Amino acid sequence: GLVKGASKGEGLGNQFLSNIWEVDAIVHVVRCFEDGEIIHVDGEIGPKRDIETINLELIFSDLDIVERRIDRVSKAAKGDKKLLPEVEMLQRLKSWLEEGNSARAFECSNGEKEILRDIPLLSAKPVIYACNVGEDDLLGGIGENPYYPLVVARAEAEHAQAMPICAKTEEDIADATPEEKHAFLQEMGIEATGLDNLIKASYTLLGLIS
Repeated sequence: GLVKGASKGEGLGNQFLSNIWEVDAIVHVVRCFEDGEIIHVDGEIGPKRDIETINLELIFSDLDIVERRIDRVSKAAKGDKKLLPEVEMLQRLKSWLEEGNSARAFECSNGEKEILRDIPLLSAKPVIYACNVGEDDLLGGIGENPYYPLVVARAEAEHAQAMPICAKTEEDIADATPEEKHAFLQEMGIEATGLDNLIKASYTLLGLIS
């Protein structure tokens, strides 16, 4: 739903961005498998590029918010010098975002983190990169997938998490009984479905228990 230019109204544009504002965390599904019958919108598989396309749209939206905040706080700081440190922090944040970095990886002091939490930035939301891999990757070992390490490295750089999941496998077992699922997992040599792992990771990310 989110495409290049969304921050300027392309595709679902602001409608999609407004949906993201409502959530506490983001699960970003990234294609990490080859299949000639399933066409990629950009013509070739490139998970790093796909992540950057989405992240940049979130960052562009955040830049608008930060620039408006700088304008407002700078005017207020003329009468209240205590606000000058916030202006300085916001200027650093703006430069950080302009370099294509997510707000979640922005380094700041504890006091500045309080200010940051008060700003509704999309790229500051915690994220899990769900790497949609092929069934062969589950059988042969995820280490054989050339795309997965690229997403893991990107996730680590922005204090996020990456995990493999095979949408095709999840679809195949969606309507299976618990007994059938158990037998299937044993046959595949895995302990839990990718969806179960994703749910647990999401709960942990949000500090929730069931």
